[in-house]
Amino acid sequence: MASDRLLVIVEDDAGFARTLKRSFERRGYEVLLATGHDELLELLRTRSPGYAVVDLKLGGASGLACVETLHAHDADTLIVVLTGFASIATAVEAIKLGACHYLAKPSNTDDIEEAFSRAIGNPDVPLSQRPTSFKTLEWERIHETLVETDFNISETARRLGMHRRTLARKLEKRQVK
Repeated sequence: MASDRLLVIVEDDAGFARTLKRSFERRGYEVLLATGHDELLELLRTRSPGYAVVDLKLGGASGLACVETLHAHDADTLIVVLTGFASIATAVEAIKLGACHYLAKPSNTDDIEEAFSRAIGNPDVPLSQRPTSFKTLEWERIHETLVETDFNISETARRLGMHRRTLARKLEKRQVK
């Protein structure tokens, strides 16, 4: 297989990672798996992927560190971030750190491959006429703070001035996984 079809998937959910791996292999990619930042660093010592799919939340850690590492390793790597915890704040950070696209779960191989092909921005995307709702703003602020605290629920609740259980309930209601 050509090295330009080398894809690394950084995902801590073993079942989802295997499913993505098989699907991409059927499309002609050579696929490497990593469950976190340390495994990714080990892979990058010997390989240089042209494509990467990174889960935003890797256990208790943030996948944004993986995005930053991949981009530093090779700025031409096309990186797509997948998340069940989508927010504008994390999307902006992912793009600033080197991701070419950001997708909310559930996303499939077609969605990811399309995201790879849309790495260049489109200035003709229509602007929304609807103002952002209070609930959406609250949700984005929660996720922004989660990223700042490296997904530490207790610290996020403290910074937001809410009870930890209240925050946990809000996260359970909105989880997209």
